[in-house]
Amino acid sequence: MRTTVGIIGAGPAGLLLARLLHRAGIDSVVLESRDRAYVEHRQRAGILEQGTVDVLRAAGAAERLDREGLRHDGIELRFDRTRHRVDFPGLTGGRSVTVYAQTEVCKDLIALQLKEGGPLLFEAEALTVEGAESDSPRVRFRHEGREDVLECDYVVGCDGFWGVARAAVPAAVSRVFERTYPYAWLGILADVAPSHDELVYARHDRGFALLSMRSPSVSRLYLQVPADTDADAWTDDAIWAELEHRFATDDGWRLERGPITQKSVTPMRSFVHEPMRHGRLFLAGDAAHIVPPTGAKGLNLAVGDVVTFARALVHERETGSPDLLDAYSATCLRRVWQAERFSYDMTTMLHPAPDATPFDARLQLARLERLASSRAAETDLAEAYTGFPLG
Repeated sequence: MRTTVGIIGAGPAGLLLARLLHRAGIDSVVLESRDRAYVEHRQRAGILEQGTVDVLRAAGAAERLDREGLRHDGIELRFDRTRHRVDFPGLTGGRSVTVYAQTEVCKDLIALQLKEGGPLLFEAEALTVEGAESDSPRVRFRHEGREDVLECDYVVGCDGFWGVARAAVPAAVSRVFERTYPYAWLGILADVAPSHDELVYARHDRGFALLSMRSPSVSRLYLQVPADTDADAWTDDAIWAELEHRFATDDGWRLERGPITQKSVTPMRSFVHEPMRHGRLFLAGDAAHIVPPTGAKGLNLAVGDVVTFARALVHERETGSPDLLDAYSATCLRRVWQAERFSYDMTTMLHPAPDATPFDARLQLARLERLASSRAAETDLAEAYTGFPLG
């Protein structure tokens, strides 16, 4: 099998890249190790930056997003039982974010790919990437019980942290930067209307809490917990009680309870692999970088990567110049490190560490009070939250 771009992974990054290439008249093949049902139902991110929404619209992939997505024009910060709203459009010249789950993005892109695009092979496990330094890299994969080879001009690894793409970059040229946090998020889905119409980020001495949503009738909420927490060790009543305690304010606000349909624990880590390109192998999304979920950057960073690659390849086709492809890693990493910085700042401002001192606690409150009293500080948060420029 031969194609121009071999894409490993049918998450939102791989699927969107295939869509962008199709619209540009460039052929591709997508290899996904899981089956379609798994890809369309794995719960991941739910906040789309303004730039991500714009890209999906331009790609003809936003019909359902525009109909069902929930536009949010701000977030609320809670600390010391007080509430402060950050107004995104007013601080950024009109930008916002949209709540639309990654599962729904994948469903939309899969439907378009199967209807209009090139091959999308489910249960096709990529085994190795070979010849990345040559003009004809290959992806060796297993599909329908037999091994096959996908010959390409370029390979893009959108196969996540545990995928095979990054392993094809020689250790001699790889640099890894990472931080593991001593806490995690206990996340729940609940069949109850959200108790607030925008996301609420709460800093409390007992730990961080986040109120989010998946739809007007489904709430998504999180609690900071120790890193080794077993989700099943928390009863539903204990979860709701702790959420109520951490979200409590002095103005009578109430958290509505409902049936919990899903519990999971999300670890917290920061990770960057440099470079994001080796020869004709390009890394995108979690294959190259991971951020703690506090800043809602993971999916959006992956979109930025594949937009950068697609633009660079189109530029090469139209001009004959490989300059943008050669600059892919440096271009992406500028945005990645800004997102890492923002996600780290949000995480350390809102999560008390297990060994936190009273001094640390007062510093967190001082940072939050600065946001609540300074338009400049608010603007920095709003610009980062709604998204850094793509490419």
